[in-house]
Amino acid sequence: MRKIKEVLRLKWERGLSNRQVAAACGISRPTVSEYLRRAAEAELGWPLPEDLSEAQLEQRLFPPPPDLPAQARGIPDWKRIHDELRGKNVTLFLLWQEYREANPDGYQYSWFCEHYRAWQGKLDLVMRQDHRAGEKLFVDYAGHTVPVIDRTTGEIHEAQVFVAVMGASNYTYAEATWSQTLPDWIGSHIRAFEFLGGVPELVVPDYVPGHIIRIMFPIPLCSVHFRRP
Repeated sequence: MRKIKEVLRLKWERGLSNRQVAAACGISRPTVSEYLRRAAEAELGWPLPEDLSEAQLEQRLFPPPPDLPAQARGIPDWKRIHDELRGKNVTLFLLWQEYREANPDGYQYSWFCEHYRAWQGKLDLVMRQDHRAGEKLFVDYAGHTVPVIDRTTGEIHEAQVFVAVMGASNYTYAEATWSQTLPDWIGSHIRAFEFLGGVPELVVPDYVPGHIIRIMFPIPLCSVHFRRP
């Protein structure tokens, strides 16, 4: 479900810029502009009618395309899409937007994702890793930060995202902190262990400067903070 109502509220009620709205909703600025353009064409204003649901709003701004044959809709180049997903800041949603720009009568985002996953499932499998339950906890910071907007000033602060994943079950804990400094790094581990209700046999971090004090093949020795009783 698109975040159309929230986009319109932040823009028309709060008066945020398109960039601030995009950051708050986790979408791109062109998407914000597209929502606003469609809302203006639909002659909508703020506040929206009370009986207008999110689903009705989306259907009004994004009516379903006519029933066209697949050739007219355009079949995505899944190999190219798969390759482009390796790029930084490239998402399926972004590639779908590009696909729809080139194919205005093309398929919806849900169809796009479903068929890409189906195509991806036909690729050759890579090396499989087997993990015992409770054995390993993989920890790292996400590659991207999360914008946090101050309600009063509109100022945007970037938060770091710590992620911990159990190897066997993929059971995941994530939290945002203001930095990757040692206090935040250790604190995130403590809260992850509390969330999991225990401590795994091994904690497997990615390389984080300052947290790894020595590398000895094949076992990395971690900061003394992890060895304190």
